[in-house]
Amino acid sequence: MSIDVFSAHHHSEQIKLHPAHTAVIVVDMINEFCKPGGKMVLPGYEVLVPPQLAVIDAAREAGAAVLWVHDSHRRNMRRDREHLKRKPHGEEGTWATEIIEDLGARDDEIHIIKRRYSSFFQTDLDLVLKDMHIHQLVVFGVVTNICVRSTVHDAFFHGYEVVVPRDCCAATGPREQESTLYDIATHFGVVSDAASVVAGLTSGTIIENHTIAA
Repeated sequence: MSIDVFSAHHHSEQIKLHPAHTAVIVVDMINEFCKPGGKMVLPGYEVLVPPQLAVIDAAREAGAAVLWVHDSHRRNMRRDREHLKRKPHGEEGTWATEIIEDLGARDDEIHIIKRRYSSFFQTDLDLVLKDMHIHQLVVFGVVTNICVRSTVHDAFFHGYEVVVPRDCCAATGPREQESTLYDIATHFGVVSDAASVVAGLTSGTIIENHTIAA
């Protein structure tokens, strides 16, 4: 394992989760990105489901909040900024923007609609978290190097402690996965895995920051 000279100037961060002040943020695990028939499917989402469910179940059991983020775009916009860079997707009010059934999202949990990559950008997520006395976040979903990354960056900028379980995220490719996790681990939060997050939620175990190869 190696680390670049600039990034070497970081603290070896670790986090002890406090469930009453912790939220699990599930980013864009929607039909459009995961299921056959979606316009922008990321292959292999299935491997994410078991570790994601383990974290979600542990959060519910421990009393942590679970929030669901849906990428959703209005029809007939003259200039949807995302659609200037990406193929039109996630049409509001359709099957495409629904959370995949595999994860068992509940109606009594909080659902956030976003129209840009970050779950924080011009949504009420920060307000919701503050009203819930949340200051620690477990963030995962798809894709690591776009919407998960943008969300983690903004969470850091807003002052939250952030944990990203690497086996609960998928990027557009292996290079992008490792590069993004490296940047998060050295600049924005703690990169761990589902088993460690589950232990942190249920037993109070300290979550260590993984070393990511440069």
